Amino acid sequence: MTLHETIGSDLGSKQADPRLSGIIKLAILAVGGQGGGVLTGWIEDVARAQGYAAQATSVAGVSQRTGATVYYVEMAPQTPGDPVPVFSLMPAPGDVDIMITAEMMEAGRSIIRGFVTPDRTVLITSTHRALAVSEKMVPGDGIASSDEVMAAAEIAARRVIAADFDALAIRNGSVISASLFGALAGAGVLPFPREAFEAAIRAGGKGAEASLRAFAAAYQVAENPTPEAAPVADAKSEPKVQGPARLMAEWDKLVARVAALPAPVAELALPGLRKVVDFQDLRYGAEYLDHLGTVLSRDDAAHGWVLAREAAKYIANALAYDDIIRVADLKTRARRFERIRSEMRLKDANVLQLTEFFHPRAEEIVGMFPARLGAKVESDPKWMARLTRWFDKGRRLRTDSLPAFVTLHILGGMKGWRRRTLRHAQEQAHLARWLETALAETARNYDLAVELVRCRRLIKGYSDTHVRGYAKFDRVLAATARIATRDDAADWCRRLREAALMDEEGKALDGAIRTIESFT
Repeated sequence: MTLHETIGSDLGSKQADPRLSGIIKLAILAVGGQGGGVLTGWIEDVARAQGYAAQATSVAGVSQRTGATVYYVEMAPQTPGDPVPVFSLMPAPGDVDIMITAEMMEAGRSIIRGFVTPDRTVLITSTHRALAVSEKMVPGDGIASSDEVMAAAEIAARRVIAADFDALAIRNGSVISASLFGALAGAGVLPFPREAFEAAIRAGGKGAEASLRAFAAAYQVAENPTPEAAPVADAKSEPKVQGPARLMAEWDKLVARVAALPAPVAELALPGLRKVVDFQDLRYGAEYLDHLGTVLSRDDAAHGWVLAREAAKYIANALAYDDIIRVADLKTRARRFERIRSEMRLKDANVLQLTEFFHPRAEEIVGMFPARLGAKVESDPKWMARLTRWFDKGRRLRTDSLPAFVTLHILGGMKGWRRRTLRHAQEQAHLARWLETALAETARNYDLAVELVRCRRLIKGYSDTHVRGYAKFDRVLAATARIATRDDAADWCRRLREAALMDEEGKALDGAIRTIESFT
């Protein structure tokens, strides 16, 4: 007979509640900053205050969101004079009563590891996402599907309690450990009264009131789960466009041009217009609409305006490229500092120290030169080597200090200079070639033209990331040109683009290109 069975049989005659018949085994998966240790301590304190013997252990995971810390608590009812139970140090697959995960993918990992089973495990999880390094590394959309995890949880667990407990905690001025503790109490899976849980929080002292608010909100969600129970993040609204009357009159004219477009195109053209005007100026916005008008002239309602709709998005992205001016501008905006303060949950008494990391390459420096001079310098290996020695060093600027902030603020205000730079000339030339290549296919293969427009998705970011995107873009278009006359050319272009987005090194793209080479 196992220890679990022995204690269960001994207590069976003393307690009618089946939840008290034996060792209760509870595991928690959480990453740094989510308060897994605090949550574990609260659970252990509640158990002991209610006359239970309890033991808590933890095994740290790998850093940088590639693994969570596993916290494990075992508890069993104990009366004075009874021997102290011998508890396990780690959870075993198929032997966990309660599984708490502080993020959606951790719920998936707990299922994969066998900690969640349909015969016994109650799974309590937050539905929000804290992206893992492996998800962020993918050039395309590497975010794992939360829906798939939830579907697996419904099958794997005896009962699932899921809500965005992180958002709920933030709304109440606390952290997710407090809301998960409330969900545990509200779920009724531990034989302790609500007051005992709240007493454990109060005993912690600091931040107790905020923690109790988050606890109460999560308790209600877990006790009365409904589709509306999980808090929903507020929708982000576009900032209102404001400015001098003369400029607002010009802006209204541009908006009127957008309103005259076909509805499917206008839906994306207005955000695109906002983006390029914010990037440069109103004249740049007019140029954006001129480019879009060129595409519209080659499109029609019979195709549902798909080509122009896609172009509305990707032309805006191409025009609003990331250069030194753009990066400096974004890093010194008031909204960014407000967002950071909000995410860090800073109070008026706190001091924010913000360090920016810069590593400009010689190409970024030359890109700021006048177009003709920059082209000359860029073609000279000796000058490029000198610039690399002078500038290719990691720099750290404290933007909470006046000198660094003023430096970046001045750089960010150089929009008037941008049109004269080498980088702008290069981006404009690339935009023209890209659109010309795509539009040349509209008469022969409309679907291929659409896929070629979508290939602009490959180009993004700054510095090395931007260079890699350009290289992949050129390779995809070159490979597509080899099969452009085939009936399935559009499908192959899509496959090449998706392969290019699968990994940073381009290994999947190499394989796709070799496949094309095998039949051309």
